[in-house]
Amino acid sequence: MAGSRTFTLLCGLLAATLVKATLNPPAVLSLGSEVIRERLTQELKNHDAINILQQLPLLSAMREEPVGGIPILGSLVNSVLNYIIWLKVTSANILQLQVEPSADGQELVVKVPLDMVAGFNTPLVKSIVEIHMETEAQAIIRVETSKRDGRHLVLNDCSNSHGSLRISLLYKLSFLVNSLANKVMSLLVPALPKLVKSQLCPVIEAAFEDMRADLLRLVRMPISLGSDHLEFDLLSPDIKSNVIQLNLGAKLLDSQGNVTNWFNKAAVSLTTPTLDSTPFSLTVRQDVVNAAIAALLPPEELIVLLDYVLPELARRLKSSIKVISEKAASQLGRTQIVKILTQETPELILDQGSAKVAQLIVLEVFATNEVRRPFFTLGIEASLEAQFYTKDDQLMLNLNEISSDRIHLMNSGIGLFNPELLKDITTEILASVLLPNENGKLRSGILLSMVKALGFEAASWSLTKDALVVTPASS
Repeated sequence: MAGSRTFTLLCGLLAATLVKATLNPPAVLSLGSEVIRERLTQELKNHDAINILQQLPLLSAMREEPVGGIPILGSLVNSVLNYIIWLKVTSANILQLQVEPSADGQELVVKVPLDMVAGFNTPLVKSIVEIHMETEAQAIIRVETSKRDGRHLVLNDCSNSHGSLRISLLYKLSFLVNSLANKVMSLLVPALPKLVKSQLCPVIEAAFEDMRADLLRLVRMPISLGSDHLEFDLLSPDIKSNVIQLNLGAKLLDSQGNVTNWFNKAAVSLTTPTLDSTPFSLTVRQDVVNAAIAALLPPEELIVLLDYVLPELARRLKSSIKVISEKAASQLGRTQIVKILTQETPELILDQGSAKVAQLIVLEVFATNEVRRPFFTLGIEASLEAQFYTKDDQLMLNLNEISSDRIHLMNSGIGLFNPELLKDITTEILASVLLPNENGKLRSGILLSMVKALGFEAASWSLTKDALVVTPASS
C-alpha cells in the first residue's frame, strides 16, 4: 500500500513538473515591423491597389449615399450632381505603410495612408476642377485559433481610420464653381470611407493572405546539408509587441527524402534575442544546429600511410612508441598505417559567443599495410574550436585547435601502457589528418536562402548559450 502511494505521489510530481516546463520550438523566425511593412507593400503593388483607387466609382457612390431619408435633401443632391459631367480619381498614391503594436501588444495595427486627387468636369467652367483627398485605411493583424487551421495569423477589421479624412479644393475658381465644389466635397465625406472599405479593404486582405502564404513558402525552403537537407515548418505564430514570431518545427531528410530526425517543441532552453532595430532573426535551437553539423560530418574511416604522407609525424610516432616498446617501434615499416574512425556524430557545445565541437575518435596504429591487428587502439575524447562566419548569405563553419581531452587504451598488442604518453603525437596526427578532412566537408557552407528571400543580401550570426541566431548583415 505504501509503495502504491509513493508511486502515485511520484507520478503527481512528474505531471506537475511537465505542466510547469516550458516547451520551446526547434527554431523561431522573428519578423520586425520593417519586414512586414515592406512585404505587405509589395503585395499591394502585386494586387494593383493603385489601379483600384483610380477606378473608385465616386459619382455612383455619392448618388447611392442616403441623405438621412429626407426626400428634399435627396433632391438637392441630385440637383448638385446634375452639374457634374464626370467625376473620377485622376491620381492616387499609397504612402508608406505603418505597422504598430496595439495597446496590449498582442496585435499589430496596419495603417495604409492614401493620397488621391479627384477631378470633375462641369459646364460651369472649361477646366477640370481638382479635389485633394487624404485618408487612411486601417486593419488589425492578430492570431486566431480554429479547429481546421489551429493558431494562425489573420488580418481583419479593415475600415477607414476614424478622423483621417481630409478633402480640400486644390485651387479656387469662380464663386459659383467653388460653391459647387464645396457641395461635391461634402458628399464625398460619407462616400469615400465606404468606398475604401468596400473596394480597397478586400485588396488589403488578399495582399495579406498572399504575404502569409509567401512567408510559409519561404520558411519551408529546404536547406542543403551535403546530400541531406533540413526543412522547417510552421508550428504556430505569436505577436509580441511589434514582432511577428513564427515558431517552427524542423526535420532532417536524407538524399532519398526520408525523414531521419524530427524536431518538435521540447522542454529545453531557447534564448530568443529581442530584435530591437534588427529587421528579422532566425533563432535555431542547439540540437538542430548539432544535427546539421552531424549531417555534414557523418561517421567515417580515414586510412593514412603515415610515412608517405607525413614523414615527420611518422618519425615522431615511432619515437613515442619506442618509449613504450622498443620491439614494437622496430617493427614499424615504411607502410605503417594510422586508421582514424569517427564512430559517432560530433556534438556542438554552445556558450555565449563561442562554440566547441566534441568528438569521439578511435585511432589505431598498424606496423605495416599487411598486418591485420593493430599495435593498439585508442579512444580519444577530442574537442575542437568551432568558428562560425558568413559569406554573403552562406553560413560557414571552420574547425580549429583540436585537443585530446581524454585518451583511453581500448586494446593493446604491445602490453599495457599509459595512453597519455601518446597524447601529443596523436593530437598532432588528428590536427594534420582529421581536421583538414572535416574542414573540406564544411567548406561549401550552408546556403541561407531565407536571407535573400526576405530582401537582404548578406547574413550575420551570433551565438547564445543555447542557439545559433542568424540576422541580416548591417550595411
